[in-house]
Amino acid sequence: MSIRLRLTLVYTAILVLTLVVLDLVLYGIQAQFTLNSLKSDLRRSGDMVAQSLLWRIQDPQPDSGAPGSPGEPPPPPHPAPGAEDFKDLREREIVRVLDAQGQIVARPEGRSDEALPLSADGLQALQTQLEWWEIAIQDGDRLLVYNLPLVVDGQLAYIVQAARYLDERDRSLQALGLTLVIATLVTALAAFGIGWALAGMALRPIQRITQTAQAIESGADLSRRVDYAGPNDEVGQLATTFNSMLARLQAAYQQVSHALKMQRDFVADVSHELRTPLTTVRGNLGLLRRMPPLPPDEQADILADVVEESDRLIRLVNDLLVLARADSGRSLAHEPVAVPAVIAEACRQARPLERGREISEQAQDLTALGDRDALKQVLLILLDNALKHTDGAIRVQAQALTESAASATESAASATVSTASATVSAASATVSAASATVSAASADDWVELRVCDEGPGIPPELAERLFDRFYRGAEPDPSVPGFGLGLPIARALVEGQGGRIKIESQPGQGTCVQVLLPRWNGEAPG
Repeated sequence: MSIRLRLTLVYTAILVLTLVVLDLVLYGIQAQFTLNSLKSDLRRSGDMVAQSLLWRIQDPQPDSGAPGSPGEPPPPPHPAPGAEDFKDLREREIVRVLDAQGQIVARPEGRSDEALPLSADGLQALQTQLEWWEIAIQDGDRLLVYNLPLVVDGQLAYIVQAARYLDERDRSLQALGLTLVIATLVTALAAFGIGWALAGMALRPIQRITQTAQAIESGADLSRRVDYAGPNDEVGQLATTFNSMLARLQAAYQQVSHALKMQRDFVADVSHELRTPLTTVRGNLGLLRRMPPLPPDEQADILADVVEESDRLIRLVNDLLVLARADSGRSLAHEPVAVPAVIAEACRQARPLERGREISEQAQDLTALGDRDALKQVLLILLDNALKHTDGAIRVQAQALTESAASATESAASATVSTASATVSAASATVSAASATVSAASADDWVELRVCDEGPGIPPELAERLFDRFYRGAEPDPSVPGFGLGLPIARALVEGQGGRIKIESQPGQGTCVQVLLPRWNGEAPG
């Protein structure tokens, strides 16, 4: 059963139940009202006859007849009702006068002598001088009978009965009930149709959502959206939420597709990088197994090649392990780190890599919030890249800055030396091939680390691609060692500390790698 049909049935059932209750209330009110009207008329007629009888009893007419003969029964204690007592009755009303034992003693002219029905309980109640109402059946017709006791001198003198047939009232109530039933059925049918149409209109956006979902399922087109132009009610909110969910699914799908493509490329690149040294090792081992054996000097060269390729394999595997740990979301520490000490240690370890190069550093007493080992590894990666791609000096700069204090950093100190100059975004320094200058600007939000070289530079459109795994530039130099994993590892480690990293470079002007880390504000890390 569809939601539309269920809503329509529920709406119609509620309406029918309401109408049934209303019909019962109206029918009951009408039945009680007509009954009360009949009782009022009968009570008025009975009171009128009783007042006439009471007046005649209290003011009897003089007896014009002769005294009774001996042996005749004595006259009744009260005058008998006469025709004048019934002269003002309505035509539809039936009136009888009974004695204290329930025997008829008077009736209007032209009426039959039969008394109106009176039950034994009613007679007993009347004899105790209480009025009595009852509905009786006479000749197959229902009668409403009013019995009124007429008490004289504390004794029951007469019983006045006033009655009216209920057939007219019953027919009117029957017609009313039939009318209410027909009206309820017609209203229910009309309400079902209207409810069906309204439910269809209300659920049309949901139907469009269903159609869109089915189209997406069949065609995998996540760019489709639900077209809804109605009010921002529950259905509107559902359509908006569905569109937002589709947008997130589309972004996630694109991200997953990109990740799968990167994974395929990564596997291909790893296979390629591993194949070359393994092939070299396997070939050299084959040469060592040749009989007769090669001369000792050739064997030494082959063993040197095997050791070199094995070291290359070890470096590649180590880089892959570091990258895998970074990708797995390994938790990095977020604790105060003294930036100058880490820079000094990283530069001291990097200098033996290229003893003919100068690495100089100068940093203010800055404290970042991050992981000390991860920050040191990032600096070593950046220094290693700078040493590989430059013939001049290496400049290592550390400075604190905030985005809100960018204008204040322009007033930082500057120094001039004899051979080269470079401008940093928040401070300026002029350095030679043998020295470097670090300038700092007081700020609240970030600690900026910059590692700059004087290499050939990188076109801006290729700078972001350097963070792709195994990417070594459009035309990599085969004489420069490396696998293209350093910068991806550096970015993963920086982002794991809540920071950002980017490359600033222009062809012929060298390259600067900027690392932004949160600055420690003196409070305990949360």
